[in-house]
Amino acid sequence: MAKPLVAIVGRPNVGKSTFFNRIAGRRISIVEDVPGVTRDRVYADVEWMGRRFSMVDTGGLDMRSDDVLLSQMRHQAQIAMDTADVICFFTDGREGLTPDDEDVANFLRKTRKPLLLVVNKMDHMGLTDQLYEYYNLGLGDPIAISSTNMLGLGDLLEEIVTRLPQADADEQEDDEHIIQLALVGRPNVGKSSLTNKLLGQERTMVSNIPGTTRDAIDTFFEDSDGTQYNIIDTAGMRKKKAVEDESLERYSVLRAIAAIDRCDVALLLIDAETGVTEQDTKIAGLILNAGKAVVVAVNKWDAIEKETKTMDIFRKQVISDLKFMSYAPVLFLSALTGQRVHTVLSAVKDAFEQYKKRVPTGVLNEALADAQSTLQSPMSGGRRLKIYYATQQSVCPPTFVLFINDEKLMHFAYERYLENQFRKSFGFAGTPIRFILREKKHKDT
Repeated sequence: MAKPLVAIVGRPNVGKSTFFNRIAGRRISIVEDVPGVTRDRVYADVEWMGRRFSMVDTGGLDMRSDDVLLSQMRHQAQIAMDTADVICFFTDGREGLTPDDEDVANFLRKTRKPLLLVVNKMDHMGLTDQLYEYYNLGLGDPIAISSTNMLGLGDLLEEIVTRLPQADADEQEDDEHIIQLALVGRPNVGKSSLTNKLLGQERTMVSNIPGTTRDAIDTFFEDSDGTQYNIIDTAGMRKKKAVEDESLERYSVLRAIAAIDRCDVALLLIDAETGVTEQDTKIAGLILNAGKAVVVAVNKWDAIEKETKTMDIFRKQVISDLKFMSYAPVLFLSALTGQRVHTVLSAVKDAFEQYKKRVPTGVLNEALADAQSTLQSPMSGGRRLKIYYATQQSVCPPTFVLFINDEKLMHFAYERYLENQFRKSFGFAGTPIRFILREKKHKDT
């Protein structure tokens, strides 16, 4: 199933993320003229000359620094290189060859992977002479490109494709849907720790420093039962006032919101030590407005002193605090110790099954008739609401069209009652339900 992998490496600020975004066709990696913006590995799928492969952007390599985050960035880059089939070593043609480039080159000599030396920012012909000094690295012919001006990108992609391993049947398109799972929540609730625990590897950087994760990081994962997931680890979402003055974090929050928009299921992490906060409620609202399935995971449960029915009491409190999302299953776990982490993927899979559930029209209308006979529809101004019939318009989330006599007669409380009755009849745990009201005169039915 896995596609060939191409890793983009180099020292900070040589244009790796700009190139990555150009090739991916959208702004995935955050681009800013500040060293260390990209910290984790960020992936995108690419197709060129009929070959499909994945590309991974890595943080800038500083081989001499003892900084904790920079050392973790080196470790992330090392993992990317270990798993890659081709490595692209990026340098900055405007600055010329630097001692830091030579340090990275010495680091790369240890790998036996196919290696391409890329000289970026070659924006005009006057820089051509800069290429010759790169032969001193002994890494083959340098390839001149300009990511910003999109010069030479096709030549580089062609060189990449010629070095990919031979295509096999595993690269063929798979009809099975890959569940898009976004881990969202406030900073330091354990999103990256949980991602690493689910994957069984150090996929994302973990630190108690707020803002360690900046990009929304995609990782393909296949569970033991064959279910496929794309796990999206997102940046912590702080209150708006806290990010107004820091553009990088503002970009990160926008990426987290975009991750919600493109996911199937959102895993909302809550800190057990603080409980549901105002910011957690706002994030839950984003998930609801996006119409996504959701699972609530209370992390750091190992830090809570337990008494009889502690979990039941806490669950009721979470449901009360998120009453507009009472359909969401609530899990209790510890990403640090691994306690109950095994329950996450099964809950996500169940929520996704409900998210795409379709109810036959006949069965749906039987449930609607039972609901109306149990509780009569409301009256207003001497007129009673009449619901003639219902049909399911779409899935993801389940969306139902109710054909009625007058939209003005549908009270919010009765619509909520119908939602509860549908959930009682068909489940829909973990997914929102949407109703579309459509007026239909009785003579037309």
